[in-house]
Amino acid sequence: MKKLLVIMTAFAPLVSAPAFAIVGGGAPSTDGVARSIVTIVGSRGNFCTGALIAPKVVLTAAHCVQPGADYKIVDYGADRQPKLQDVRTVATHPAFNMQAMIDHRATADVALLQLAAPATGKAPSALGMPNIPIQVGGRFTIAGVGVTVRGDGKSGGTIRVAGLVATGKPGTLQIRLVDPVGQGTRDGLGACTGDSGAPVFEDKQGGPAIVGVVSWSTGPNGAAGCGGITGVTPLTLYRDWVMQTARQWGAGF
Repeated sequence: MKKLLVIMTAFAPLVSAPAFAIVGGGAPSTDGVARSIVTIVGSRGNFCTGALIAPKVVLTAAHCVQPGADYKIVDYGADRQPKLQDVRTVATHPAFNMQAMIDHRATADVALLQLAAPATGKAPSALGMPNIPIQVGGRFTIAGVGVTVRGDGKSGGTIRVAGLVATGKPGTLQIRLVDPVGQGTRDGLGACTGDSGAPVFEDKQGGPAIVGVVSWSTGPNGAAGCGGITGVTPLTLYRDWVMQTARQWGAGF
């Protein structure tokens, strides 16, 4: 219990972080794409979002699970009391560059966690790749556990879903998403603290599929913060690595 309290208390320092985050989430959800969402906590105080892609394999962002820390999955049982679930192995894409990600430049910001046991009450989501060419205005869905009000840690921890659209010059290295109403020029839906690593879904013939992960965010008009642009690392160049690594861990794709 002491270790659990230490990790959960460590969420607090991150709620004012200017990057690696998601704010302004939509209505709480536990259905559909949200069934694969998990909360990742680290022994250094960070927390991120991940998504099950197999019963014991979680997809997240590489910057969420850097060396030198231990990671756990927070599982909320029927009693809503948080319980920690062990992570057996962490694998980050070998081409990931932290400085590039901090500078909002494209990098292989993709990682996998192998769980010691299947996450309780969860269901894996399918993997896909963005429709090519990626169109400006193309619709995507993000789902994460981050804060909805920047600086208010109590507003995080709930799975929320938001629909965003592509802006700028989307491509296979990076996609920038904005609220379709505010278009990134005023506060709107988007990523914030705790939403790093959140899955980005695109509708496919067989249903929504994960086509990327959330890497960073800005406030309106590119300012520091959240609610402006949500930066996404698409799986286009990295899906093969994800699949091969998961298979090595026994995932039956």
